[in-house]
Amino acid sequence: MAATLIDTVAWVHIVDGRILCGRPRGKDVFFIPGGKREGAETDLQTLVREIREELTIELIPETVAPAGCYEAHAHGTGGPLVRMACYTADHRGELAASSEIDELAWFGYADRDLVPPVDQLLFDDLHAAGLLR
Repeated sequence: MAATLIDTVAWVHIVDGRILCGRPRGKDVFFIPGGKREGAETDLQTLVREIREELTIELIPETVAPAGCYEAHAHGTGGPLVRMACYTADHRGELAASSEIDELAWFGYADRDLVPPVDQLLFDDLHAAGLLR
C-alpha cells in the first residue's frame, strides 16, 4: 500500500538572511507559510489563496518563481509523506497573522529544529546557498 501524500505549496520569504515562519492556531510547531490545495487549484492559485488567508497580504502572481520541491514525513509521524512545492514572490500589503495563525517569527538556520522535517530540508538548501544565516 502506498503512503498517503499530503500535497502542499509554500511561500519562501527571506529578509536579511531570515525566513518567515508561522505557528498555526493550536499547533506547537512553526511552518513555512502556505498549505494544501482545494479541489483542482493550481499551485499558483493555492499559494495566493493560502498566503492571503494566513498573512493578510496579496502575492503578486507575475513575480511567483519556483524555489524547490521537498518531500519528508509529516511532523511527529512516520506516516504521511508531505510534498512541499516552494515559491518566492513579491507581495503587496503589510504582513500580519490572520485568525489561523497564532504567531509569526523570522527564523535563521539555528532555528531549524523548530520546523517540521520537510521545512528542514528547505532550511538546509537555503543555508547551503548562503541565503539563510
